[in-house]
Amino acid sequence: MDANNRMLAKVGNVIITEAEVEAAIASMGQKAQAYNSPEGRRAVLEKLINKQLLLGEARRNLYEAEPAFKAQLAQIKEELLANFALEKALADVKVTDAEVEAYYEEHKSEFVAGETVEAAHILVDSQEQAEQILADIKAEKITFADAAKQFSSCPSSAQGGALGAFGRGQMVPEFDAAVFAMEVGEISAPVKTQFGYHLIQLTAKNEAAAIPLAQIKGQLAQQVLAEKQQKAYTSKINQLKIMIPVDLY
Repeated sequence: MDANNRMLAKVGNVIITEAEVEAAIASMGQKAQAYNSPEGRRAVLEKLINKQLLLGEARRNLYEAEPAFKAQLAQIKEELLANFALEKALADVKVTDAEVEAYYEEHKSEFVAGETVEAAHILVDSQEQAEQILADIKAEKITFADAAKQFSSCPSSAQGGALGAFGRGQMVPEFDAAVFAMEVGEISAPVKTQFGYHLIQLTAKNEAAAIPLAQIKGQLAQQVLAEKQQKAYTSKINQLKIMIPVDLY
């Protein structure tokens, strides 16, 4: 027997298999990961068992024949039917590579990566210590990277203080103002922030540049598709309004 068809429970005459538990978990979307464990699967199985118990109760008491249930069912059916009609109306809406490329060219000015810098820093508790380290670096008694490894309290010390690339506004204001005013290769005087005193070394400046199409093609395809679907939806509704009178009171 297929492992997925392994019987996990029987409620009356209804069998609940491992495949049903897996399908229930898969239907949870982002929440599925929380149930991807033996304990999680047991919780899902318990929910499926409880569902069958309640269904048995409903059938024994003929709840399906009650007017209140029929009204709820009719409302749900209408929602499902309307959504199905919408799916049919949008089924043929597709996006081609040419359309994505055309959209990119038409909106190229919107797809620009801002100016970034690459820097390293040394973070210490006092201005005096920062000034002494700076003096030792200038005197070539120690390199910036070695000083960061030895004295910096920031986790980046393990990489010689390297912070990688970042744009404006990603650092605290005092740090941001200092680093974007520096020249490549320059080491700053001590810069005070809420974290302490920083010595900053600017290692590179990257000018603002267009984001390559390949980097955002998937995102653009979804955007173009959404716009085409909205147009198709509006067109369909307008066609239906011609066919079916709509009076507002």
